[in-house]
Amino acid sequence: MLIVRELSLGPLRFSELARGVGGAPTDILTRRLRDLEADGIVRRVELDLPASGTAYELTALGDGLDGAMLELGRWGLNFYSADYVADISPIWLANALRVVLQPPAGFTATVQLHSEGVASWIRFEDGASSAGRGEAADPELTISGAPPAIVAALVVGSSAGVPGIELEGDEGLLDQLREMVVIPERLREEAQMMVESGALLIAATEAAAASA
Repeated sequence: MLIVRELSLGPLRFSELARGVGGAPTDILTRRLRDLEADGIVRRVELDLPASGTAYELTALGDGLDGAMLELGRWGLNFYSADYVADISPIWLANALRVVLQPPAGFTATVQLHSEGVASWIRFEDGASSAGRGEAADPELTISGAPPAIVAALVVGSSAGVPGIELEGDEGLLDQLREMVVIPERLREEAQMMVESGALLIAATEAAAASA
């Protein structure tokens, strides 16, 4: 599922995929990819210019795992602690937010994320969401900052006091996104306590400094 999570944002070269899944041993990752190819979940493609080389991407069958991936992530929130947010990588940020954001039917918006040199986007449409790497066309809102700061601004309820957060575009959209956050109440209370104590803000500041 880690491979599916990384490829859900778009094609990746083998080396990029290895980093995304946490530096898995080359032989193990090779076997997993070979099995996924044999099952028709992943395929190899040649990247278009200006990129070059071979990459892996999800097939239509693989794309069908997107909903299951999100629901598994939401179930896993029952076992998370709020301090785990300090370890969210910017390359996971878009999908991490998709796990906690459940848009209502009829809601449509595109949000651009800039975090520690990584650009990604989330598109909400008709009660569902999709995500990808790079720059979106005409996003309604762009949120920039370290992953802990972005998560704190959404979950706790205010970008004020969260260091390193920058907004561009429809700032009112941030309030709408906050209303879509669905997490166990225990996690919300832990996050609030961490912000009030300064622990989450310290994590955000340290993440921002590390990427500078």
